[in-house]
Amino acid sequence: MRGFFGLGVEGISKPRNAGALFRTAHAFDASFVFAVAPAVNVREIHSTDTSASTNHLPLYEFGSIDEMVLPKGCRLVGIELTDDSIELPSFKHPDRCAYVLGPERGSLSPAMQERCDFIVKIPTKFCVNVSVAGAIVLYDRIISKGRWADRPVMSGGPKAPLEKHVHGPQIIRTKPTDK
Repeated sequence: MRGFFGLGVEGISKPRNAGALFRTAHAFDASFVFAVAPAVNVREIHSTDTSASTNHLPLYEFGSIDEMVLPKGCRLVGIELTDDSIELPSFKHPDRCAYVLGPERGSLSPAMQERCDFIVKIPTKFCVNVSVAGAIVLYDRIISKGRWADRPVMSGGPKAPLEKHVHGPQIIRTKPTDK
């Protein structure tokens, strides 16, 4: 897949949820994880982060939204259940983005929502656990941006093999010269 992504949380208060989120981000090959104004020490998440994700990918901690810095060209995607959010199955994930989830028993702050380029919601009847929400979003990213064989038409049907990628001819791009 092209591009990169990160996964972060704002105001998280339970280290086990932070650990589960960061482990999930690591499993889905995130480029980085981050926390904005966490209410816990996110470095003490080892009971649920059994992959030791912060030993394998960068962890950025920001004291406030104003301190938050993302890589150049990185779009911020808030995951929040609001009336005007884009439903996840209809959302086209940016190639370069960071997903941010709110705290347990709360929502992304108005300031964080304002900072987001997109707000996306998972079409559920009510909020799911923050670590579950993160896993659903990352799975959707992989399914929608990855290269997979088509699903069979019938349940239990034969698996269609993924067609081998064929490289096109070489493209040489040159800069126009001043004449």
